[in-house]
Formats: sequence, structure tokens, C-alpha cells
Amino acid sequence: MKISELYKALEEIAPRSLSAPWDNDGLMCCADADAEVTRVLTALDATSDAISKAAELGCNVLVTHHPLIFKGLKSINGADTVSSRAILALREGISVISLHTRLDAADRGVNDALASAVGLSVSGKFGDSEAPELGRLCDIPETDADTLALRVKGALGCSAVRVTGTGMIRKAAVVGGEGKDFIIPAIKAGADCLITGDAGYNVCEAAAEGGFVIIEAGHYHTEFPVCEKLAEFISSLGIKADVYNDCPNKFL
Repeated sequence: MKISELYKALEEIAPRSLSAPWDNDGLMCCADADAEVTRVLTALDATSDAISKAAELGCNVLVTHHPLIFKGLKSINGADTVSSRAILALREGISVISLHTRLDAADRGVNDALASAVGLSVSGKFGDSEAPELGRLCDIPETDADTLALRVKGALGCSAVRVTGTGMIRKAAVVGGEGKDFIIPAIKAGADCLITGDAGYNVCEAAAEGGFVIIEAGHYHTEFPVCEKLAEFISSLGIKADVYNDCPNKFL
């Protein structure tokens, strides 16, 4: 399978039509789209370490959630982190495909993977005006906020989670990564709680006063499960795929 064909296959499960209008995703870095795929590494971010690991494993494609290039580059000279990563990828013969917000909203994407990792069954979708079906709603047996938070912590392997608010939860909203913009949509959708990566102190405190619970489990931990799902999909195409897991954050 050619790199261009792999990208088209990924577009079928995460079409560009699902991308937020401000996003930059797709085939980020590629010297030869007609080259045959040798092996693929999936990762949350196209860091220098992830690119080097791909090269070490003999991969010539790195598939990530977060874009290698998000804002427009004015030069590629190694003077900044992004251009250094792009240079390293090209030097090692590695193409980078990043899917970002389209993967958030896609079926079997970030939020389905997060719900599955926590052991929650998705019963519906929700979102805002920009991404109306990005989040996931999950009906659960009635449980208290702390018990659900500990379940999230154990399932995602977090060293800590932050819980704002108290009360019983029957419907949980799920948004991996930064979920503060989805608190109000989650409340309007009938959820009692939002499980997300990070949301910020002020919005969480205000929502908790209104009886809503926010469980923040870290940006990386809430989005990483999709890397395993991507590797499974790529493997189903007959391509060897590995997963790179290296969280840049830790709590001491």
C-alpha cells in the first residue's frame, strides 16, 4: 500500500468534513506519497522522540492525533521546534499524517476510544455549533462523582485526576483533551458530569456551583487511547503498526 493510499483509508474513517474550520490536519510532511508503506507508528504527538522511534523501528509513516504543523511556518531552518521536527522526519524518510479534530468527532475516534477505555457505553453524541457531534454521551448506573473519578483514574493509568463538584451521576459526557468549551453543551444535553482532559479552574468552579461535575484526567491520558485504535485499524489493512506511548506530563 502506498502512503497516499493509507492516507485515503484513514480519511474514510476520519473524513476532512469533520475537521474544525480552524484546524490544520492531513498529510503534514511527505517527500514521496507514492512510496510503499513499510511500517507505521501511531502516537499522540509528532515529537522528535516519536519520529526517532519510528526510524528505529523501520517505520516510514507516523500517524498522530495532534498536528505536526498547526500554525503556518515562515521558515524551515531548525530554529524552532516544529521546523526541527519536520526536518528530522524528512531526513529519516518518515511521512507524518495528523488527523486532529476530525479524529475527535469520528466514529471509533478519540471520544469513542476514551469512553471504551473507561468502560462506558455510548448512547448519543453532543457538541457545540462548530462540532455538533464531537462529544459522546454515556448512560451509566447511578454512581457518585468520586467513585466515577477513581474508575477513570484506574482505567487510564493516571497518577491523579481532578474532580470539581459532587453528586450522583447517571449520564456522563466524554470529551478527550481540552473540554472547557463543551461544559455548557454537555449540561444542555442532560449530562450530570463531563469526563475530559483539562478544562480550567474558573469554568469548572462555576459549573460545580450549578450542580455539574467535571473530572479532569489530563490531556494526554484522555486522548492516548485512540492511538491504539488507530494501530488496530492500520493493522487490519495488512500493515504492521506499533504504538508510541510517552506522556510528557507527570504529577509529583
